[in-house]
Amino acid sequence: MPLEYFKTSTPLTLGVELELQLVSLSDFDLTAASPDMLHLLKRASFPGNVTPEVTESMIEINTDIHANHAELLEQLQRIRDTLLRAGDTLNIGVCGGGTHPFQHWSERKIFSKPRFKEVSAIYGYLAKQFTVFGQHIHVGCTSGDDALFLLHSLNRYVPHFIALSASSPFFQGSDTLFNSARLNSVFAFPLSGRAPFLLRWTDFVSEYFAKMEATGIVKSMKDFYWDIRPKPEYGTIELRVCDTPLTVERAAALAGYLQVLCRYLLDRTEPAPVEDDYLVYNYNRFQACRFGLDGSLVHPKTHETLSLREDVLTTLRKLESYAEMMVGMPALEHLYRTAHEGSDASYLRQQYAERGSTESMVDAAILRFRDGCP
Repeated sequence: MPLEYFKTSTPLTLGVELELQLVSLSDFDLTAASPDMLHLLKRASFPGNVTPEVTESMIEINTDIHANHAELLEQLQRIRDTLLRAGDTLNIGVCGGGTHPFQHWSERKIFSKPRFKEVSAIYGYLAKQFTVFGQHIHVGCTSGDDALFLLHSLNRYVPHFIALSASSPFFQGSDTLFNSARLNSVFAFPLSGRAPFLLRWTDFVSEYFAKMEATGIVKSMKDFYWDIRPKPEYGTIELRVCDTPLTVERAAALAGYLQVLCRYLLDRTEPAPVEDDYLVYNYNRFQACRFGLDGSLVHPKTHETLSLREDVLTTLRKLESYAEMMVGMPALEHLYRTAHEGSDASYLRQQYAERGSTESMVDAAILRFRDGCP
């Protein structure tokens, strides 16, 4: 499909992708089980889609397109239950979390797929180090112009999603002191970061993408690892900053929050995005990764320093009337509790403190994925 064509989607529809860990139940390390898992799931009735990821110790699940949080949650729970049955058959643990706390990248195997082999050839060891696990959320847009408007309007709220989803405090056997260490691995790629500040789709295609394509650096939108990117073939924007949560319930709540937030932003009651908003973007992103909900952020318009947790809570309260119209209040209620009780990163650190090993953290993550949360 030519990039000039931005597929029109039903506005504010939702889809979610989750990258999940495949774990040996004998030592709780990652295991190269995706070929066996995918083979077994081909014989099952799978409520969505499941695909390989860059290394054989991970898989990605994709939901169908949904109108609201409740529909999305119901399918994610069915997908989870299907994965758990397959994992039980293979004696493999399945869990969320943005990083595995002690796996070593050098032991990973690249999945045998042409694109993954190409990525490995280009990026070297970074491809294996990319055994990190994220949640991607798609929101339907009526036009490319609306997609770019939402993409840039959301820059102010990116720290919310990083902090609320944070689940990667440990990496290579050590506490990183970050709540989301995963995004440090993403930032190593040269085409990561943020999209260029363009608000018209025709300008994006002609003034940016065509020039990048002419350099030979990129061939499609898949080559960009931006925090938020447009997906013209789907007619969506794709938010990519979230760690994979420990439960599908939290994954659905984050998607519901994004849906309601986009509905609010499309009313255009807030000042329009401008390029100077990005002056504070990397600082705010770092604060959310490093300190999570205990971090601070600088408002891009007023330059006021705000508590990240209080800004999340203020925004959730502001969105309640929109959530009620969109059957999204359960999503907001879930995130109210998260803001007060702490993220999955806090839960994992608590498990380490109580149980004393990184292996026990993985065990706790496996049980949490199975049991879910209210």
